[in-house]
Amino acid sequence: MMLTIDRRSLVLGAGFGLGALLVAPGRGLAQLLAAKGFTHSVASGEPGPDSMLLWTRYVPATGEDIVRLDAEVALDPDFTKVISGGSVRTGIYRDWTAKITVDGLKPGTVYWYRFVAPDGSRSPVGRTKTLPADDATRFGLAVFSCSNMPVGWFNAYGHAARRTDMDLWMHVGDYFYEYGNASYKDKLIPGRAVEPDHEILAIADYRLRYACYRADADLQRLHQMAPMVAFWDDHESANDSWEGGAQNHQPKTEGDWNPRRAAAMQVYREWMPVSDEPWKSYPIGTLATLYRTESRLLARTKQADIAAAYRAADPDAALKAFRDGVWQDPSATMLGSTQESWLAHSLKASARSTAWQLVGMGTIIGRTVMPGDAVSWLRPDASDQAVLRFKNDSRAARIGLPMWMDRWDGYPAARSRLLKSAQEADADLVMLSGDSHNAWAYSLTEDGKRAGVEFAGHSVTSGGLEGGFGADPTVVARGFVAANSEMQWADTSQRGYMMIDITPQRVTGEWLFMRTIQSPSIELAGSHRMHVDRGRRAFAG
Repeated sequence: MMLTIDRRSLVLGAGFGLGALLVAPGRGLAQLLAAKGFTHSVASGEPGPDSMLLWTRYVPATGEDIVRLDAEVALDPDFTKVISGGSVRTGIYRDWTAKITVDGLKPGTVYWYRFVAPDGSRSPVGRTKTLPADDATRFGLAVFSCSNMPVGWFNAYGHAARRTDMDLWMHVGDYFYEYGNASYKDKLIPGRAVEPDHEILAIADYRLRYACYRADADLQRLHQMAPMVAFWDDHESANDSWEGGAQNHQPKTEGDWNPRRAAAMQVYREWMPVSDEPWKSYPIGTLATLYRTESRLLARTKQADIAAAYRAADPDAALKAFRDGVWQDPSATMLGSTQESWLAHSLKASARSTAWQLVGMGTIIGRTVMPGDAVSWLRPDASDQAVLRFKNDSRAARIGLPMWMDRWDGYPAARSRLLKSAQEADADLVMLSGDSHNAWAYSLTEDGKRAGVEFAGHSVTSGGLEGGFGADPTVVARGFVAANSEMQWADTSQRGYMMIDITPQRVTGEWLFMRTIQSPSIELAGSHRMHVDRGRRAFAG
């Protein structure tokens, strides 16, 4: 679908009613950043068997600071039978976004919803679906991550939104990126520049960035067609963030981290169809329990710094000391002790009543080291800095150190605690993750025993490892699989999303690859499927 966003204006929120889902691209779009009325369509989230959270944004044409919106929920798109609803207030204090949770719904049922403004105008019509009851035999879940608007079109969203076999979306983080347009240089695609033009720091910046992303027609359609379970990773605040700071936050020039962190969390909760609960479980009948986690801003400790070891007089000795010391620190945590305890207890309870335990996570938990011959894959024109980085990662791999300190590999004691809790619960653990921009499949182990599987998703648009490689992607993928015992498959060159199909005896994952992100298109280039059978806790043959 065509959508133009430039530095002077935003294309805001499509036509009204169900018909807006069927009209030609661009028709009914209201332009200008100062648009009034329902500016960004609708969305739903936080699904339950009998409840749903509904979202919209409404800016009144008159001068009120606060307005009341009425929500209507019906069993048909024409609203001939309104069966639920409610009223909610919004105002300038929350950037005119509104959220309301409606109750009294039936399990596994498709509903249609809309908002009505004080002047009688109506929002676009949204479609949503409650979670199933005990007798569910199949559930379809799509997983997205890493959606960087300036470098590509959101074709993955457009493709998924047109599917008829999906029950729920899950976004595992990096819903947007904090950088300014200048950061992308020659990678910036015409018509995909973002507002504000600079790196976002303050609450007004974060709000404007969401307004820009949420103006994308494919993203609006995605939200309009099914509920989403979403949580942040780092770029919703700043790159490689943790509780007390971030790699992309410089206190000397950008001020104290805490106001920026608070602004990022507040605006995420304003603009996304999410509750304020930091983590949550979603029962999918007796079929599965889906978990939303928080592993970035509330309790994550600072990433271990391996860089000093590379600069030491004897790097190998320094790396071994790092491996046996700082890297193994049991106080290092991704989730914090409170969430760790909650998840461990929840897995145990779920394993007694549901077939599968699906844990959404911002970053990869599978063990990943850099292959020893990775330097030979680099492009001939690779910079000295890039060559050194790959040499360092390969050097660390020789003594068992991972290439990513920002992911679970960088917190081995915490990783061990999580996987042991799954083993002790006798859980059929399925991890669903993103962040790396590339596609991976891992059969996870702990203490030499199977612990579950991980479907690690590729990005919607963000570039991955392939950006620095000149070698054939199949060679790169084989090299990573050969170097990593938990890794069962990899693709390091394509964009798209994951489809997870859940049945009582099997979970099947399909990585779908878009033909292009350089122009609007929902054509696929291919896909790859893998599955895990109940009780196996490893990918099939």
